[in-house]
This record gives sequence, C-alpha cells and structure tokens, in this order.
Amino acid sequence: MSRFSAPIAAQIWDMKYRLKVSDGTPVDLTVEDSWRRIARALAAPEADPAAWEDRFYTALEDFRFLPAGRITAGAGTGRNVTLFNCFVMGTIPDSMAGIFDMLKEAALTMQQGGGIGYDFSTIRPKGADVHGVAADASGPLSFMDVWDAMCRTIMSAGSRRGAMMATMRCDHPDIEDFITAKQDAARLRMFNLSVLVTDAFMDAVKADGPWELQFDGKVYHTVQARDLWNRIMRATYDYAEPGVIFIDRINQMNNLAYCEDIAATNPCGEQPLPPYGACLLGSINLARLVRDPFEAGAGLDEDALDELVATAVRMMDNVVDASRFALPQQEEEAKNKRRIGLGVTGLADALLMVGLRYGSDEAARQTERWLHRIARAAYLASVQLAKEKGAFPLFDADKYLASGSLTHMDQDVRAAIAEHGIRNALLTSIAPTGTISLYAGNVSSGIEPVFAYAYTRKVLQKDGSRTEEEVVDYAVRLWREKFGDAELPDYFVNAQTLSPAEHVKMQAAAQKWVDSSISKTINCPEDIGFDAFKDVYLQAYETGCKGCTTYRPNEVTGSVLSVAEEKPEQARAEHIPVADGTNPVPPGDVVYIADPLDRPQALEGNTYKLKWPDSEHAIYITINDIVISGRRRPFEVFINSKNMEHFAWTVALTRMISAVFRRGGDVSFVVEELKAVFDPRGGAWMQGKYIPSILAAIGGVIERHMIAIGFIDGEGMGLKSDPQIDAMAVGDAPRGPACPSCGAFDMRMVEGCMTCMSCGYSKCA
Repeated sequence: MSRFSAPIAAQIWDMKYRLKVSDGTPVDLTVEDSWRRIARALAAPEADPAAWEDRFYTALEDFRFLPAGRITAGAGTGRNVTLFNCFVMGTIPDSMAGIFDMLKEAALTMQQGGGIGYDFSTIRPKGADVHGVAADASGPLSFMDVWDAMCRTIMSAGSRRGAMMATMRCDHPDIEDFITAKQDAARLRMFNLSVLVTDAFMDAVKADGPWELQFDGKVYHTVQARDLWNRIMRATYDYAEPGVIFIDRINQMNNLAYCEDIAATNPCGEQPLPPYGACLLGSINLARLVRDPFEAGAGLDEDALDELVATAVRMMDNVVDASRFALPQQEEEAKNKRRIGLGVTGLADALLMVGLRYGSDEAARQTERWLHRIARAAYLASVQLAKEKGAFPLFDADKYLASGSLTHMDQDVRAAIAEHGIRNALLTSIAPTGTISLYAGNVSSGIEPVFAYAYTRKVLQKDGSRTEEEVVDYAVRLWREKFGDAELPDYFVNAQTLSPAEHVKMQAAAQKWVDSSISKTINCPEDIGFDAFKDVYLQAYETGCKGCTTYRPNEVTGSVLSVAEEKPEQARAEHIPVADGTNPVPPGDVVYIADPLDRPQALEGNTYKLKWPDSEHAIYITINDIVISGRRRPFEVFINSKNMEHFAWTVALTRMISAVFRRGGDVSFVVEELKAVFDPRGGAWMQGKYIPSILAAIGGVIERHMIAIGFIDGEGMGLKSDPQIDAMAVGDAPRGPACPSCGAFDMRMVEGCMTCMSCGYSKCA
C-alpha cells in the first residue's frame, strides 16, 4: 500500500524529492527509499551510524518529521548542492570593487541552490559624492537591478530559481525610492523587499515627530515619521510590498546578540541572519501527532512530540556537517554557531482535530503551549548533544543566558545550559512549508490557517485526455473518514473568513517560543480600509511579532477569489465547438501536464529568420505546435545557425525551451526570461527598437509566434483569456493567478510568498 494519502502527494514527491538519474530513471523506487536515503546520509556523522539511521527513519516515516525541501531532495544524493535553505550574504562594501565581489558570491550561492538575503543600506545614496572620480553615486537601487539581472540567469539546483530578499533601513536617504521600486512591474522581479523598522522610528511615528534620513553621519533629508510610515503602508496596501521587519526586536531577542549583528533575513523572513549566516529548516507535522481526532478526548501526544523533536534536532545538527557550502565564510559561520530552524506544519489541522477554531483565544493559548513544549524539548535535546559532542564554538554561558529569548526560558532548561552548554545557538523557526505540506498529504501549511478545505485540480494525461482530482485538506479527509458527509462544524474556518487581528494573534502566540522568526501571511479583505490596514502592523509590533507580511487582493496583486452568480455551465456556454463537435479547452484554461507529452508523428509549425547586426550568419528559429482539445500551443523549438560559435548555446537553448514547452502550463514566461537577458557588450537596434541581446531577440520571435497562434493576447501579455471564463461560480474552489510553472490557477500567498498549491512552485524558491 502506498504511504501517500492523495495523488498530489505522490506527484510532488516524484517531481521534487525523488532521486533520479540524469535520464529520469528513478533511483528511489518508493518513498521509503527516499526516507532511507535521507536517514542514512544524516546518520553518517554519528559514532554508530546504523543505530541512528533506524531512529532517523522512524522519525521520517509517515511524514511525522519533514526536513525542508533541500534536505529531502539533496541528502544522500552525492550531488554538489547545499542542504541549507537560507543564507544572508556578507556586508556589501560601499565601493565598486566590493559590490561586484558580493555579486559574485551571490551567484555562487544561488548556483548551489540557496536563497539569499542582502542589506543594501550600506551603499551610499543616489547623488552622493564618489571621491576620486568626480561623479555622483547611482545609489543602492541601481545595484539591486544588477543583482536582479544576475538572479534571472541562474537556475538554482533542483530546477528552483534563486530567490532574494533585499532590506533597507528606514533611515536610509533612498528609502522612499526603495518603498516604491516594485511598483514598476518589470523591476526587481527576483526580489522580495522589506523595510528595517527601528524602535526609534516607531516611537517617532506614534509621536508624529520628525525623522532624519542619513548616511555615514550626514543628514540628507528630514521627513515626518508618520508620513514615511504611511508611504510604506500605502505601498503594501496597494502592491503587497515592501514587508516590514522590526529589526531592533530581532537583535534584542537574538541568542547571539553578544557576537553578531543582524540586518537582513532570508527571502521569506523567518530567518534573520548575520553576514554569511546560514540556516537549515525542518518541520514537525503536528497533524500526525493528534490522538483520537475529533473525539471528546482528542489531544496532542506530547510524549511522542518530545521524542520526535529530540530526534529531529539531532538530525538537523548532523546536516551542518553533511552539507556542502558555496563559500568558506558560510561554512565557518554555520559550524561556529550550528544554527538550526526547527518549526511546525499542520498546526491549523491539529487545532481542528482537537476542536478549536483557528484565531480564537483558546487556539492562541493552545498554540503557545504547543510551541513552548517544542522549544523546551529542542533546547534540552541540544544540551544533550553538547554533552556528547561539545557546545557550539562561540558559546559563552553568561552572555548566552542573558540574551532576550533565554530570559523567559524554563529555569531547569537554563540550568542545564549553564552546566553543559548547548550544541545549537538557535533552534526554532517557522518556515514556509507549502510543498512539503502537500507531500505530507496536504496538511495545513506552517502555522497558517487552512486556505481551502477542498479544491479540484486538473491533470492532462499523456493521451491528451484530462482528469480531475479533488485535493482535500488532511483534517477534512479524516473528518470524512469518521463522519461521512456530515456537515463540518462551525470551528472549521479558513484564511478568508478570519479577521486580520485573528491572524496576528496566532502569529504573536507562536513567536513567544520561536527564537528566530516566523513566515506567515496576514490575509486582509479587499475592502479593508487603509486606517484599519495600518492598525494590523501596529498590532503586530505591539504584540511582539518580529515582522509582518500582509496580502490584500486587488487589481494589482491579483484576486484570490472572483465570484460570479452564474453556474459554471452558464459561464462557459460561449465556447466555440471544433469541427468534431466537441467543446475545446476554454481559451482561458491552462493545461497542466504531469509528465511530458509524447511527440506526435507530425506537427505544424513556422520557421523564422533572425539576422543579428554585425553577425555573418542568420539564425533560423523553427517553432512547432501541438493541438490539444482544439487549442494550439508551442511544443518544441529548433534554433540553427551556420556560425559555429553559436553551436553550443543554440543546442542548449533548443533542448531547454523544448523541455519547458512539453511540460505544459503557462510557458509564456520563457519569453519574459529571454527578453530580460542583456549582453554587457551591448545590444542592437532592430526595426526601430533596442534589443539588449541576441537571446532577447530570440525571445521576441517566440513571443510573436505565440501571439500569431493565439496562445497569448499580445506583446508583454500573458495567456489569452476570456473574462467570462475567468469568473467563478459561487461555491467553486478559490482561484488565484496562473502558476508560471504548471499553469494551474492555484497561486496563493502562503507564509509571505506566492506559492502554487498544485505543483509546489514558489516565488521564494
């Protein structure tokens, strides 16, 4: 019998975590093979690897402990990838040479699969003097554009794009430009942005006082603090960025405040890290630990929780020794402090299974109790490891125990640390778990509420037919198994029915016992007033949160749920039948392909000639299309040239673009990626337009072909759609924007990042 409780779980495992050789042949024949591979790799640093391998396997079994994706996909594979999820890079020097040294380090880190964070506050503002060259500085945002372009060209390990976080202090002279930078939809697409908000600034906001914008001791501007705060809030209200990080609180509560200063976080914000800081992640699946779900005596098996946490801490500590690192500074930082980020997933499901409404006062209290239990078990497990293997090298008992997050720790835990030391400087974090939550049977993600209790997912089969799968929340599936079609109780609430204050309440309850931070989205209704929206951030600040990320559906960010009164049949009645009398796929529907389609014997296509200025030979681009249910879509590309200098990259591009096209979905992103490539040697003028590179010119040819066959609406636009079809009937599953990876209309803001719940694609990698 399969361990997977739903088809989507098996598909996620096969696509993302199953070890395969280069031709796609599986090495892991079953998920048990994957668990054994991970357990064996993480037991290798132990004195008795065989004994610990079995214990680690038991922790992984039935999805009870879920190492983060990089560990699950990379451990035991022998591949040159990092098992760490999060990096903050070194402090950026305020010099041209130093800036580009940092750019190189970022490229090397993303090449191995790490998401990175940077503080751009250290770069002098736009217009400042550049001594010795009689010039004005271009400012940090200009260099962020360079980082963004670099990130576009690097595909992270495991087919995951690099993700980046950029932070800037609220007193930097360019902060106002930073706040509005992403209101240009074409700019900084590879970045998440967050403002580093200080306690002094919040005091000035409350007092409606002045606020100085300064750099290197020089005051450039003075603004009203409340006006600047309102600009941050308005940008977030309208564009969902920038986020807000309460940086003073992060440093005050840091266990390592005595030996490091933090000014940036990883892309999703749950890991504030010092320069070259690295952290690895994993989650306890609380939904798997509830005894007698939905019964009067339902409760979390706390003894099992303690044991599982202790095993997970040991496994994650071993990852520090088993992982590769892109840079020696990252390895040194990781081994000096041995930071880990143990978190949870399935919290909302666990609360439902014990009869509690997410967002209620009792649910918040229960969350705090459970997280306290996890923190206590994690710290005691790390003390035990210190007794066996030694404390982390920078441990100083007096300074460590005086840090902010240790002051309220249980006295017996503090005494154990004082006597024996501790192996890991920080232990807890709540990270995004969208993909691993699907892999574990669609448990609720992280500490988020359930987004949708059930939704329908379309899958295109190799023969061209489409099937529909119902994806059901883990707790709802258990409810159905116990009570059949009985109506769900009132305490079954979802992300859209909760008030923002209830979201914040749950984040604050968890934060008390999380020594790093939390990745969570505060869902706000579209019609929330601006003043009420601002109050959400003030509530987060006043209740002890370390940051705040909101999502308000609107025309810019995309509506999570469109509602129409028509039945689906009425909304789709205008489809034009094809010659055989069947209704084709609606123009706005996206075909999702679980596996590449087989190539038919014959395809229709077009060949285009591209003559790049100053090049002796033209490039010929052939694009062939496949017709699926009456709709024509690109299937493969061939790029040819007599110029042998072009041979290697044209072959590579042919293979890569064709592979993407054969996977289906909204492949129009290929055009965007190619058109964004610039050649540092210069582009060319073609037909009255400046084209930044020959690759961008190829992207333009593919775009024109997509327009010609009706696949996209027009230049710079996405899938061709019909407003009638985009509407949904009341009661339909929530529908977000199309996923750029699989094309499913299932993108959701989860834990601070747009994530596809059909295939697991995440903007934050």
